[in-house]
Amino acid sequence: MTITAIDASQRKAARVAGLSYLLTFAIVVLVNFGIHDRLIVDGNAAETARNILAHEAFFRVGIVGDLIYCVGVIVLLTALYTILKPVNQVLALLAAFWRLVWVLMWLVMTLRLFDVLRLLNGGDDLRAFDAERLRGLAMLYLGARFDYYYVGLLFGALASTICGYLWFKSRYIPAALALFGLISSAWCVTCTLVFYIFPHFSNIVNLWWFDMPMGIFDIVLSFWLLFKGLRPSGTAASAIHRA
Repeated sequence: MTITAIDASQRKAARVAGLSYLLTFAIVVLVNFGIHDRLIVDGNAAETARNILAHEAFFRVGIVGDLIYCVGVIVLLTALYTILKPVNQVLALLAAFWRLVWVLMWLVMTLRLFDVLRLLNGGDDLRAFDAERLRGLAMLYLGARFDYYYVGLLFGALASTICGYLWFKSRYIPAALALFGLISSAWCVTCTLVFYIFPHFSNIVNLWWFDMPMGIFDIVLSFWLLFKGLRPSGTAASAIHRA
């Protein structure tokens, strides 16, 4: 497909993509480090249960934050599809679909938090279980979110890898930045797949390093799109010059 000159919808989508990523990133950081890490105590079901029940409204704010994050990612994938569709529509659509899988996994993670509240608050249908067992089940659901995250991360990283290739091909952003995005996303895909097979791989490569380079790329790209916008591709610029 021949890359055409950048139109107004792509430029507007670039601003939307930059803003939506930064906002969703901020929400995730606030929810996970400001709420979840303050309430959930690893390996201590009783303390976790006391924290959540004592600050249930605070815990529910985190759930709302996760849902807002999901909405923001859908906005992001729509904006990225609008920008990258002229480069290769099939690959742009595939990237959008894989990012949607990431969102769906995040929604499943969020639904688990409602299950946790149901278990800890009890109810007529849970009377057959004692409090200690309910707390144990709640911790099981909280721990399962870890697995859902890394399943979703694979699809998110695959989407980012495709986008990195399309960014590089389009020349809408500096080639070096696009190449860094492609490599960092492919790195995340590789680490995640190895981690599925060899869980102790995290002792060699810290879990933080799976997606941190990709996250750095996303942040830099977001600021670039917000303040620099899209620049004409080499193909488009040549066509304009010849005209």
